[in-house]
Amino acid sequence: MTNSFLYYYEVYFIRSSAPSLTYATHQSLNIGSIVAVPLKTTVNEAVIFRKVKKPEFETAEITSVLNTNYNREQMEIAKFISEYYFSSFGEAISLFIPFKNTSLTDLLPKKIEEKILPKLSDIQQKAYDQLLKKEKALLFGVTGSGKTEIFISLMAKMMEEGKTSIFLMPEISLTPQMEKRLKVYFGESVAMWHSKLTKKKKASILEGIESGEIRIVAGARSALFVPLSNLGLIIVDEEHDDSYKAMTRPRYHARDVAVLMGSKLGAKVVLASATPSMSSYYKYDVIKLDKPYIETEKKYTFISGDRINNTMLDTIDTHYKAGDQSLLFLPTRGNFKYLYCESCGKTHLCPFCSVGMALHRKHRHLKCHYCNYTEPIRDTCIHCGHTPLKSERMGTVEAIEVISEAVEGIQIEQFDKDSITTAKKLKEALQRFESGESQLLLGTQMLSKGHDYANITLSIIMGLDYILGLADYRARERAMSLLFQIAGRSGRAKAAQIIVQTGDPEFFQTYLADYELFIKDELAFLEMAEYPPFASLARILIAHKDESKASKITLDTVTKLKAFEEIEIVGHGKAPVEKIANKFRFHILLRAKHRVPLLKALHRVDCREIEIDFDPVDFA
Repeated sequence: MTNSFLYYYEVYFIRSSAPSLTYATHQSLNIGSIVAVPLKTTVNEAVIFRKVKKPEFETAEITSVLNTNYNREQMEIAKFISEYYFSSFGEAISLFIPFKNTSLTDLLPKKIEEKILPKLSDIQQKAYDQLLKKEKALLFGVTGSGKTEIFISLMAKMMEEGKTSIFLMPEISLTPQMEKRLKVYFGESVAMWHSKLTKKKKASILEGIESGEIRIVAGARSALFVPLSNLGLIIVDEEHDDSYKAMTRPRYHARDVAVLMGSKLGAKVVLASATPSMSSYYKYDVIKLDKPYIETEKKYTFISGDRINNTMLDTIDTHYKAGDQSLLFLPTRGNFKYLYCESCGKTHLCPFCSVGMALHRKHRHLKCHYCNYTEPIRDTCIHCGHTPLKSERMGTVEAIEVISEAVEGIQIEQFDKDSITTAKKLKEALQRFESGESQLLLGTQMLSKGHDYANITLSIIMGLDYILGLADYRARERAMSLLFQIAGRSGRAKAAQIIVQTGDPEFFQTYLADYELFIKDELAFLEMAEYPPFASLARILIAHKDESKASKITLDTVTKLKAFEEIEIVGHGKAPVEKIANKFRFHILLRAKHRVPLLKALHRVDCREIEIDFDPVDFA
């Protein structure tokens, strides 16, 4: 091999955690070009990261230049993602779909007929006008207030200006219904994008984007990274939802990356929710829609216990016989059990972290998964003196059996991750419910995600006390948000009844009429307790087949971190889920008043043996 080449480039392998390598070529290449390069016995795809001087060592030659490239903005955003979320550049850039070298850059304006577009009410029109004036804003609209009509009007405006739009939803469970609504207005200019699409379907959508026929891409997290020219608008609907956070590397948060993309590309960013996250409410300008489009009466009933009882069964039966539909929510069967009091509904909290303590029967103790504080298992509630405390919960399958036995003839749609495993099953389940073939939608978190059915007149929410007791500083926010979201699925067109099962009705009743009041109270608590948005959190994960090796890596990392004064080590030790895929798991939880010192410290200790989750949303 000779080194008589003219150009030398540092490249990263796409989808790889490997460090960069240097290759040579006789032709001048652009940063972001995708090339094929040899590595040992294989040829791999890589991206040109930067031009470098001729190195001291021998270099291999770039095999070929492909007809796709990442543009400057994609490269810059990927660089930010890799540094902020602790992944390699190769992993970060692989989130994006490259542009074809022949892609159109100028799009012609496309007019949508005025008569087709939704007619906005005065309140909606005011919110729409305010959003047009903002670079980024939070649309805080109660459930059923007509946020979608505003989104449609904004997307239509972008099309008229020759610009494209991205519309994010937290899960693909929302796409069938939204696809229908968007196609009414935009026809073939809309494409739905998510991880369950076939290769062929993805290729045909990319062709439509390239030709300029597709101007709106809607879908889950990955829709953020499609190669749209002239991006004018990014909408993040249900922005509070944790599904926007990736749980594998790069562990990015789509909402936060959307805001960054908007500022880099000069695109407008609209975050929207009926129950906005504390951080978005705190950080961004808020535009409110505080009345539902159709105002209906909602009657709340609070009942105690943790199982399906006769009150619930009788009410389901009444609504079923009246030809109406119902919805029943159960919390997910988490990996942890918490002690809670069936009398007052309260969970036993860690005295140092204000989060629920998990029950470890094997070791006969309660443990805080933030700071690792442990104490003996209790049998009496410290709040009201009731005994015994409970930890057992009901699952979806058991709930279906109980209801089917009691309400003759009712068709129940099981709506959880166990039963909805494909996009086809999802579409079919929703179609059955929409057509009235099934009368009760029963499931877990999936139920709370923006589904809109006019015939639901009853929502039953179980297990809120369980969510209140989770080992998560946002437990109260999660419980309150869930109550509002599930209650908001019913009463869209006619009066509705909401049954809430909790031993702590006072907590929920205080805020029923006003979620914003809850946000303000909760922000005061978070500031006092020093949790985000008033501090930054990071979690380090260590997993190894050898338990003693995992423990040693953890302790070594803690020792290194102690050198950084501005950082608090909240706790470290075995992770709540102690073993996955035969690997022993440990974790370290860190907190800092400011983000930059925390990032700096983490970059100093980062190595192949640990995984860093910055701004974590999951503490298991």
